[in-house]
Amino acid sequence: MLDNKNSFNNENRNLSDVFKELQAMQRQPNAWQEYNKQAKKTMKKQNKKKNKELVAFASRKHSQDNVKSNDLKLSQIIIGCSIFVISMALFFPKDLSFSESYAKSDSSYEVANYELNRHRLNIQNIISENAGMDRVKEQVTEDRDVEFETNYNDNPTLPKGEEVVNQEGILGKDRVTVVKTYENGEFIEETILAKETLTEPTPKIIDRGTSEFLAKHKVHIGDTMYLVNADTLKDKAEDNANVVADVKKSLDVKLLELPNEDWCKVSFDGVEGYIKTSNLTSAYTTPNIVEKNRIQRILLKVNIGMELNKTSGLTLNDYKKIFTGLPNDTNKIFQDNYQAFYNAEKQYNINGIFLASIAIHESAWGTSQIAKDKYNLFGYGSYDETPYESSLDFISYEECIDTVARSLVKYYLNPAGTRIYGGETAEGWYYNGPTIEGVNTRYASDDEWHEKVFNYMELLYNRLDS
Repeated sequence: MLDNKNSFNNENRNLSDVFKELQAMQRQPNAWQEYNKQAKKTMKKQNKKKNKELVAFASRKHSQDNVKSNDLKLSQIIIGCSIFVISMALFFPKDLSFSESYAKSDSSYEVANYELNRHRLNIQNIISENAGMDRVKEQVTEDRDVEFETNYNDNPTLPKGEEVVNQEGILGKDRVTVVKTYENGEFIEETILAKETLTEPTPKIIDRGTSEFLAKHKVHIGDTMYLVNADTLKDKAEDNANVVADVKKSLDVKLLELPNEDWCKVSFDGVEGYIKTSNLTSAYTTPNIVEKNRIQRILLKVNIGMELNKTSGLTLNDYKKIFTGLPNDTNKIFQDNYQAFYNAEKQYNINGIFLASIAIHESAWGTSQIAKDKYNLFGYGSYDETPYESSLDFISYEECIDTVARSLVKYYLNPAGTRIYGGETAEGWYYNGPTIEGVNTRYASDDEWHEKVFNYMELLYNRLDS
């Protein structure tokens, strides 16, 4: 008879040996029963030994941390199941297939053909992996941030697609008690036991623009816009409302309100009123509107009572534009000397257009005999009785323009004692105000002289807008 006990306890035997033993038992009728009996005894001893070890292991764990007790029981179950599975695998490997089952015939057993299991199980590794699993639970109480919500409000006074934060969000705070689970030192999950609200979160509020008008022109409330055409400001956002102001083309207004997409409230030089949005543009939409506005702002100040002891605000290019191609300047005297008028304005703080208008009026566009013979465009120094003889001679038109400019500043346009060019002070002998009419009082015997000169001023200024 086979030594079933020794054979069964041999951990190093392979499947080939096992089946040889089975074949041997075929020839010994009582061998199979003895084999099973011996296997059961061995299994019982092994399970009893393992259970003792597990109980001892669980007791040690329990003394360390009560929270871990549930996990130790889980480990016992896992290890017990592992031993059972491994034991079964020894007798009935997964990859071992039989073409026929064991069949009882004439009180003997036949072992059919079999295939070797080429994937041998490492029992020790399986037991070690399950026994070494370390799962820990801990209960903690901690303060946690609570995220705030973000709310959006449609705002018709913002450009469409633009967003502005109206209120910043503030995190809330909760005090939570949780049980955290760690496996092999790594956090796995948590269970919330209690939660207390300490502070509520403050929502973030964002205004989202809806105005297509503002988006088209890239402007906001408070920005500057410009009139496409001359228009009127109304006291209400209605076509039939009362007119509060007239506004010329290209002038700027300040955008105050946007009650709807068709009308807006604006301010024009301190006067508030409503105007249609369709007649407004911006520097973004119409880039050259800023330059046109500058010219219109200059023209807006042109009047017969304007102060002439100030510069006009025109550039050298503006002077060139004004004096180039004047129809009545047949000898091109003013076209050739536009820079002399500009230089006199900058050097002596006098309106150069006023200076040129006097020259045009007194010399009949540079065609007078005095202008031709003496380079005297102003009839400077002449008397009514002897205009030609008494008028002064100059070596150039530029010299004449410079001399008259200094004389007007020193004697006509500023009161005595006013600090003027070159550190000098004004004499103010003929000062009657810094206007054309004030100069007319002592400069010319013609009472309508100031009106005639102003007509030429308007003519020259208006060439800026041509």
